[in-house]
Amino acid sequence: MTLVQEFTDIFRTEHRAVRDLLLDLVEGFRARDAERVRGLITAIDSAMGPHFRYEEEAMYPRLVAIFGEAYVDKLLADHDGAVLNVREIYELAGKEALTEADAERGVELTRQILPHVSDCDGLSIMVETLPDETVDTILSTRRSARGAGLSLLDWAATDRERRV
Repeated sequence: MTLVQEFTDIFRTEHRAVRDLLLDLVEGFRARDAERVRGLITAIDSAMGPHFRYEEEAMYPRLVAIFGEAYVDKLLADHDGAVLNVREIYELAGKEALTEADAERGVELTRQILPHVSDCDGLSIMVETLPDETVDTILSTRRSARGAGLSLLDWAATDRERRV
């Protein structure tokens, strides 16, 4: 398997996993199941932390040459929005019981994250155009990010260069 194939397989698998967690979270909010929502947002937070980290630290900077700064800034802004949404979802999940308004807000916040998941998955075809050394760096940064094990909110509060 080539480095690009390895990257593409990993990238797609991670996006599918987050997609499925987000769709399950929508259903958890619709059912107003606070316990399920708490478990799902914790899983999402854990999955998105290392993923966002290696995207921002190793992948996005290499995509500036392809897309330009404006599009990469949009990707980073999407991450900012996801961080804020996850924070607010945690607030909702911390409630003993979810009201109808809480459930509607939770669905809205979750749906706001979903387009980035599907749009970002398509970036793998651009990574295919990068030199093997660059793809190797992205994969190495991914391993480091996973090894650090920081959730999205922990990473955003400590190691992330952008603060929201």
